[in-house]
Formats: sequence, structure tokens, C-alpha cells
Amino acid sequence: MAVDLAFTQRLPKIELHAHLTGSISRACLHNIWTTRHAADPTFDLEDPLVAIPDGKVDYDINSFFPLFSSYIYKLCNDIPSIEFSTRSVLHEFQCDGVVYLELRTTPRAIPEQGVSKEDYVKTILGLLHEHNKDQRNSMRVFLILSVDRRNTAAEAEEVVDLAARYRSVGVVGVDLCGNPARGDVRIFTDAFARAKAAGLKITLHFGETEASASDQELETLLSWHPDRLGHVIHVKEEYQETIIQRHIGVELCLSCNVHAKMIAGGYPDHHFGLWRKSSVPVILCTDDVGVFCSPLSVEYSLAAKHFELNRPEVRHLCERALGSIFAGPEESSRLDKIYSEWDGWEA
Repeated sequence: MAVDLAFTQRLPKIELHAHLTGSISRACLHNIWTTRHAADPTFDLEDPLVAIPDGKVDYDINSFFPLFSSYIYKLCNDIPSIEFSTRSVLHEFQCDGVVYLELRTTPRAIPEQGVSKEDYVKTILGLLHEHNKDQRNSMRVFLILSVDRRNTAAEAEEVVDLAARYRSVGVVGVDLCGNPARGDVRIFTDAFARAKAAGLKITLHFGETEASASDQELETLLSWHPDRLGHVIHVKEEYQETIIQRHIGVELCLSCNVHAKMIAGGYPDHHFGLWRKSSVPVILCTDDVGVFCSPLSVEYSLAAKHFELNRPEVRHLCERALGSIFAGPEESSRLDKIYSEWDGWEA
């Protein structure tokens, strides 16, 4: 049976590496811009449909991060825009057949709006709670708080404080993200140790670029005993072996890596081909669907096309990811039931 786009759109999917702000569609950003511009004609930020043209997905490591700091954060910089964009992101993931979502975001303070980092986190959690309690929604969503590589050690501790404080109401883990060319990750060791001690799960951006793949950095990150790793591109064989021995889940983002030229070559050259043959959980993810314009259903269809996956192999891929989710056994059981009862495997 073919694994085509119609199949992957119906497929119940798990998304574990979605950045909230990077998942906002251009149409949603345009709606926010239109509202802001109508309320204040002097609002001088460029229309998103001009600043981020439809079809443009070739954002590399040098152009990607300024897109957020100089544009998207300036557009979504008050509570109404954060609420509107978050609801839009949730709606679009659910419409794409995602049944379990872990969104990640760096706590943001917006002083000019009187918004603290805690206000920001509480706003997002309120929206996730609203979504999860609605029985009409087939998708359940949880939050990961991110430490940015630009942060100070004190700022990282603040992220862990917030994650621990709101662990009982939807925060399931802590992430390390940000520009891989920036920062010395060793300064975050104490913060991540405290997160682990508090019972929080840990996922890390790992070996994204050669600049962030030194032996010192990868050994430091592995010393934090992460539960999952994202990207895992520039990883020596000895570290690959450690990942396999520890059975650490890997979050792989095909379109992002290809469009941003984070790997050499195209889809057939992606390291998904290496990891899918290992024993570790392999989770296909979107990373920043608003930037790279490839929803999770497309990521699955690309993997199936370029690595000749059949339906039993897709099912195995989905089911082996269940042990890597951060929300715990109740959600894992719910998802296992969804996969065991889904009528699309043989249809």
C-alpha cells in the first residue's frame, strides 16, 4: 500500500520539536499585521507577505535568527497577538492530523507592554489548558520551556524556575535552543542539573552545525543526561554510539535541514536514513513550519518517498516514538490505543 500524502495527512502524528513562534503561519502573521496597522497607521513594520514572501523557505543559519529578533518578535509583542497566534498554531497542527504536540518556547518579557516572562508562560499555558479541556479536540498539547544559548546562567535558572513552578499544569520539559554559533553551554550545567532533579525532562539542540559540534560541547550536553536530542547532524561515531547505548530519542527535521543547508545534499542524503536503522526512537518533526512551510504530514511523505517506507515501517516509526514523549504514561497509553485502533494501516 502506498504511503502518499493522502495517507500521511490522515495518519495520527506526534510532534515533539515545534517552536511556537516559528510555527506561526504567514497568513496568521498577516492577520496580526492587518489588525495592528488598522489600529495604528503609523505602525511601520512591513507586511509579512512582503517581508516573508510565500514560497521563500531558503533561510539559512545566518538569515534565520534575525527573522525572529528583527521581525516576528516585533509583530507578536503583546498579549492579544500572542493569544491569536498560539490559537492559530494549535488549530493548524490539529488540522494536519497531529494528535500529540509538545510546543517549545523561550519565556519572553515584553516590558513596554508590562508583560513579564511569567505572564508570558501563564498566557501560553492558559491557551493550552483551554485547548486540552475541549473534548472536541483530538490533539493534546504540552509545553517545553527553552533556554536560549544567548542567555546568562541566571536567565537559564529563571527558565528552570518557571518550568518547575508550572510543571503540574502543563510544562513537561526544558530545552536548549538558539543560534548554535553563540554561547558557551557549560554555563548552563547547573540549571539543567536542577531541572533534572525537579523531575523535568530534557531535550537539547545537538550538533546542529559544525560550530556547535565540538567534542567539548557534545560531551557537556551528554553529561546532562538528556531524554531527547534534536537535529543530531554533526555527530561523531563515538557520540552516535553513546546515543544508541542510552536509547536517547532523536528529533529529526528533514525540510528544515535541507532548506537551510544544514546538511550536505538533499533529502536522500539526510541522516534520517542512518538513524532509522538504529534502535533509538526516531521522531519526524517540523521544527519551524511557519518558516519552512512543510507541515508534519509532508515530512512523513518526504521520508516515505526518499527512504521507500511502507505502511508497516511508518507504523513502527510512530509507535517506537511513544516512549519518548514527555507527558507520561497516561498520554502514552492514549496514543498507543489510537495507533492500535486506527483503520488506515490496511485501508
